[in-house]
Amino acid sequence: MDLQDQLKNLFPDHIQEKDTLNPEKELDIWVQDEPIICKYEKRKGKPITILEGYNGATQDFKILTKQIKTTLSVGGSFKDDKIIIQGDYRDKIMTILKEIGFQVKRVGG
Repeated sequence: MDLQDQLKNLFPDHIQEKDTLNPEKELDIWVQDEPIICKYEKRKGKPITILEGYNGATQDFKILTKQIKTTLSVGGSFKDDKIIIQGDYRDKIMTILKEIGFQVKRVGG
């Protein structure tokens, strides 16, 4: 008996809500034809991954930023139409974006 079954026994009237932070859910964002640029830099000695070149809505890019940060469990931000992720996660980010349907171009190194 797993935890979900135990909770159902304790609270039979409870209706389970959909998981809003599930990284496996389908994103409803605009996928562009041109590739997103994925590059690596060092700022103040710390590695960062930068994604740029998205020409859709800013709100969709913010949703994509949150999705990447949650999936990888890393910090990052959205500034000046660029996604900045802390650490060198180019390969993982590229696979995530390809699964969503984006074309990704790796720049540098």
